[in-house]
Amino acid sequence: MEKTARQLRKEREQRIMNAIALKPTDRVPVMTSIGYFPAKYVGIPCSAAYYDYDAWYDAYKKTLTDFQPDMIFPQGFTPGKALEILAPRSMKWPGHGVEPTQGHQAIEIENLMKADEYEAYMCDPSDFMLRGLMPRISEKLEGLADLPRLSDLGGGAMGAQMLGTSFGNTKVGLAIDTLRRYGKEMKKWQPKMKKFNKMIEDMGFAPYFQGAAMPPYDVIANSMRGMTGMMLDIFRRPQKIEELCEYILEKTLARDNPAPSENGYYRIFMTNTRGDDTFLSMEQFKRFYWPTFYKLVMGLVKKGLTPCIFFEGNFTSRLEYLLQFPKGSILARFDTTDIFRAKDVLKNHICIEGNVPSSLLQVGTKEDVIAHCKKLIDYCGKGGGYIISPRSSTDEVKPENLQAMIQVAKDYGKY
Repeated sequence: MEKTARQLRKEREQRIMNAIALKPTDRVPVMTSIGYFPAKYVGIPCSAAYYDYDAWYDAYKKTLTDFQPDMIFPQGFTPGKALEILAPRSMKWPGHGVEPTQGHQAIEIENLMKADEYEAYMCDPSDFMLRGLMPRISEKLEGLADLPRLSDLGGGAMGAQMLGTSFGNTKVGLAIDTLRRYGKEMKKWQPKMKKFNKMIEDMGFAPYFQGAAMPPYDVIANSMRGMTGMMLDIFRRPQKIEELCEYILEKTLARDNPAPSENGYYRIFMTNTRGDDTFLSMEQFKRFYWPTFYKLVMGLVKKGLTPCIFFEGNFTSRLEYLLQFPKGSILARFDTTDIFRAKDVLKNHICIEGNVPSSLLQVGTKEDVIAHCKKLIDYCGKGGGYIISPRSSTDEVKPENLQAMIQVAKDYGKY
């Protein structure tokens, strides 16, 4: 008898969670990002994910029908027209800034938070986000910087008058109108976006994560100061970095828990971006990155949540640090880290995920993929605590190679 979507979601999610908790599983679980792969698979441009809902919906449905991993990281539908209205400097997407056949690009903006604004952020983060950071994200939002500080308005009619008067400013008016038009465009597409997400669940796939939390250092380095600014701050204002990391940590852990999955699990997505071997020396890692990263992960675990951490880049020299987390408490997905060494260091303590090279999936033969996946399963899957998945993007992989990776886990990965 064919299993229902509900039964598939429960079975697949349980297999993943058992692996993370280092419990027995029937086989090695398999996870994969889907990204823009459906475009390549069915022969449509990647821009359909932003401008052709029906084509993207059909492409995803066919892809999920033909490829059946245990869990996916999807690329949902995002209305391109809404993004065009907002015009963020931090992103280019297919059909707008990059070729329709290519994936999106994240653009790092230097000095979203300036070097002398650490205190301003910690004094009033909401005000800083509204009047400091958001005006720098888009030219159309620059007028937000001319708004009065909301905490200075006072109560009653006088405060309303002060705020209303600022709306007469041409640049403020443009910013407000931009946000209003963006909101209207997003609201128009929300029913279809919900339909898209429901389709994924109806195909038997549980949502990959229920919430997200970023390491405090990465919040500053990626979203505020940028690469150059953060590197300078390490030498010019190291104590400010430490203070802000602790402040962001406190705010992050104060958040309410997200709603659990239908089976009662809480997976929290996290990336470890600037903490790898190439961005920070070991001494810098010990001082600036690890203390609040450790506290964040431990705080989430104590709240009953399961951090699912993508260690981007190479984390090989720092694997031993992960032994400080409770046994079976997190999922560590690896990019270019030596995953065989990761197994040696973390076996019987932390579940590891990865890291079939994207290059192999793109240009290798099916036989090459099968041989490599068997090697990973034999070594990393021994004794459990392993999930097989691609190293990073699957946008350009050969369909037969992605299918081979999934099928090897199902056929060869049995315990």
